[in-house]
Amino acid sequence: MSTPGGGSRAGRFFRSLGPGLITGAADDDPSGISTYSVAGAAFGFQTLWTALVTFPLMVAVQLMCARLGLITGQGLAAAVRKQYPRWVLWGACALLLAANLFNISADLGGMGAAMRLVTGVDRKVWTPVFAALIIGLLGWSSYAAVARVLKFLALVLFAYVIAGLLVRPDWWTVLRSSLIPHIEWKRPYLAVLVAILGTNISPYLFFWQAAEEVEEDRAHGKKTVAQRKGAKPSELRNTRNDVVVGMLVSNLVMYFIVVSTAATLHARGITDIQTAEQAASALRPLAGHAAYLLFTLGIVGTGMLAVPVLAGSCAYALADAGCWRGASLARKPRQSPRYYAAMMGAIAAGVALDYIGLNPIKALFWSAILNGLLAPPLVVLIVQLTSDPRVMGNRVSPRLLRFTGWAAAVIMAAAGIAMLVL
Repeated sequence: MSTPGGGSRAGRFFRSLGPGLITGAADDDPSGISTYSVAGAAFGFQTLWTALVTFPLMVAVQLMCARLGLITGQGLAAAVRKQYPRWVLWGACALLLAANLFNISADLGGMGAAMRLVTGVDRKVWTPVFAALIIGLLGWSSYAAVARVLKFLALVLFAYVIAGLLVRPDWWTVLRSSLIPHIEWKRPYLAVLVAILGTNISPYLFFWQAAEEVEEDRAHGKKTVAQRKGAKPSELRNTRNDVVVGMLVSNLVMYFIVVSTAATLHARGITDIQTAEQAASALRPLAGHAAYLLFTLGIVGTGMLAVPVLAGSCAYALADAGCWRGASLARKPRQSPRYYAAMMGAIAAGVALDYIGLNPIKALFWSAILNGLLAPPLVVLIVQLTSDPRVMGNRVSPRLLRFTGWAAAVIMAAAGIAMLVL
């Protein structure tokens, strides 16, 4: 239905969404798709309950990051730099870089492997091609163009919802597994649980969310930190809606990937898969060519969305930590050379890791586990920063947000410890 002001109501709503939608969509990168595929194949519908549990945790953490960027006018690393010793700052950046470089390599390798399934061309041919396309998008487009492309790439994710519907699962079993938690105190199950938490609540998303709120302010003419400081109630409300929608999209996609692999692979005894590409190959004879093609091409689309976010979050963190002036996607490479060098260097390092023998089949799943193990200390930093009046003024995080943030840190740490002990 058309509404005054031009365009349909749905179209206007989509255009009003921003960093929250991009963050939520980037959450379902090839590593995440692999994790959900492994979960569905290995344990059937028994991990569906995690979608309901992780949703409020994801919203709380990402909303705190968004509020931090919106209210302080600076990114997450800049806030850490001002409030904590340098070892805390560079320790947080080290955690981010370790997780991101591994994740970039795994995602690029996964995209190449997915294209090999469709074209038959070796994945190592595709990996540098995708890296070059992403570098070109980031280096020679405006921020507005990049944001627009990333938002439309988010629509690729609905391929997984369609794939989940095509397999026609037993919806009564799906509902029961969604509402009744199932936990096995065994290392394989706990590894999947840590991976699900790690791919849903990932360090790179924290830095990206805060930085993109700053970029949005810059795009609206707020060029200095002083101009960006503070936020109107309407801005905070719009940010909350944006983050909630983004996390909802992310969890919806996770849910249907688990449903599709559980209803096809697990139901027929195919439980030992290690990556999304294996899941796509196995789906073909069971769910048909349409589901297989949607699943496979979705890996490529989500990778094109996630790798810029991974590389961009590295560059934003280093720029904020090192006080680099003018570090912004809104500037051209010649205007912000160190920022673009860091971003492109992260992508190049990911390609190099792929070429020196990093196994993309195992890397996709293990990068999610690595995120799950490294995220808790960063979540603690975020909760403390957004609870501090010296940082947030009179806009400190509400009590419910703080409680949920602490819950996210405790649950992730407990799951990681349990996995390592067992």
